[in-house]
Amino acid sequence: MILVLRALGVGDLATAVPALRGLRAGFPDRELVLAAPAWLAPLADLVGGIDRVLPTDGLDPPAWPAPSPEVAVNLHGRGPRSHRLLAAARPGRLLAFGNAEAGHADGPEWDDDEHEVRRWCRLLHWYDLPADPADLALLPPPAAAVPAGATVLHPGGKVHAKRWPAERFAALARALTDRGHRVVLTGSADERDLVARVADAAGLTPDAVLAGRTGLAELAALVAAARLLVSADTGVAHLATGYGTASVVLFGPVPPARWGPPPDRPRHRVLDAPDRTRIDRARTGPGGVGTPPTLAAIPVDEVLAAVDEAERAVRVSGAVAA
Repeated sequence: MILVLRALGVGDLATAVPALRGLRAGFPDRELVLAAPAWLAPLADLVGGIDRVLPTDGLDPPAWPAPSPEVAVNLHGRGPRSHRLLAAARPGRLLAFGNAEAGHADGPEWDDDEHEVRRWCRLLHWYDLPADPADLALLPPPAAAVPAGATVLHPGGKVHAKRWPAERFAALARALTDRGHRVVLTGSADERDLVARVADAAGLTPDAVLAGRTGLAELAALVAAARLLVSADTGVAHLATGYGTASVVLFGPVPPARWGPPPDRPRHRVLDAPDRTRIDRARTGPGGVGTPPTLAAIPVDEVLAAVDEAERAVRVSGAVAA
């Protein structure tokens, strides 16, 4: 058995897809077990090659299966806690970044500034295992009763500092509706009030509010069939990358160089608030206070321009394919 730890969220699992597929290719005859939150199981099915999910809540010690795994792979973090958690499963071998505090001298050095996809591919390459950072496509989701061709706006995100202001999302929804887009709003059950406020301010009908009404499999199906997605740097943006759905992703304070879509895919557009803040600080001079990195620096008209660019890229790629 190959035991892999990635007990995080949607975006974390989506960015680990190339590494997980590399492990499947490197150990084709072994059972591949993913230690991750149970609610991520529908997304694990869309990765392909994962035999089962072992429910794991963060770094709380789960009941490790017997017998001990032949190999344990830390795709969760740099350690030491995640290293020690896997070591408790008594694997024959641990594949992980080097961490002296955890007593793990093997493995490459951690790089804080590395893109999340390339980080885990580099780890596998260190151990002579294949991993292609471009292999991000997800398998087709199961059929679901979701609107096809909708423009999906996702106002929320579990990190509040990464959210674009709700009134901007409302203004964007109005503008896109005026352009003929069928706009729907997604989010978690906890974000339903936020999404309802956006819908009310945008003049959308209640049936446009899908927050809390879609499971993970239905959300994947919605994004896969969508015309466009606009969101902050959060898990749903990685679903758009996985399905090649045109997207505009708003970044800040974490830079897209660490979590953004591949820069060579023009249908995925990025607007980076931290870049704008750095420019503002440069203009104020060495003694200038500047402003904190915030998505409020990104105006609606720039998002609309990015929407045009993403949709233009889709049309161009369609014409080339024809």
